Amino acid sequence: MKKGVVLLSGGLDSATVVAMAKDQGYEIHALTVIYGQRHDVEIEASRRVAAQLGVASHRFVSVDLGQIGGSALTAEIDVPKGRDESTMESEIPVTYVPARNTIMLSIALGLAEVLEAEAIFAGMNAVDYSGYPDCRPEYVDAFARMAALATKAGVEGNPVTIITPLMNLRKADIIREGIRLGVDYSLTHSCYDPVEGRACGECDACLIRIRAFSELGMTDPALA
Repeated sequence: MKKGVVLLSGGLDSATVVAMAKDQGYEIHALTVIYGQRHDVEIEASRRVAAQLGVASHRFVSVDLGQIGGSALTAEIDVPKGRDESTMESEIPVTYVPARNTIMLSIALGLAEVLEAEAIFAGMNAVDYSGYPDCRPEYVDAFARMAALATKAGVEGNPVTIITPLMNLRKADIIREGIRLGVDYSLTHSCYDPVEGRACGECDACLIRIRAFSELGMTDPALA
């Protein structure tokens, strides 16, 4: 069976990517990066998702980006609340974590080489709210070119493929696909500022989830 390394945060998007990669016939090797995020709720969510979807392995790697800071997710910076869609899309949000996706993909690349995996799957999305510079297709393409140059597998003519199946999907479409594939979204966690482990319902991530589930005539199970 072909092998795929999947970056698994414990959020809605990455859970869906695990299910999609598995549906494509990949043996799933999940990778959760503990990057110094202020809240570890999503790390526990990643364990639940991995168990529910039946991955072949699940690794945890720590890189403390909290020592760098600069983001509401890694430093004592207030998480924006109650913003409308146009405001979300007007600027790169303070929840952007400098270099996070580059570091995560690099770790995944190393693991893929060791496992001789054909592909790395990641949940970047350039449609709903994303504003993050490292969630754009041109960024992923650039990383793939670098990976082909920087690895033994690439030099030998077998570069690891970087697959981002959610890149051009709206959040509601992502949820619809995940439901089709059996993802239990009650196990996921996307909130940027949880209160006693529960989603706040007011940050950008929560509002986007709420809106998407509403479009499908559903209530976000994270808030149930």
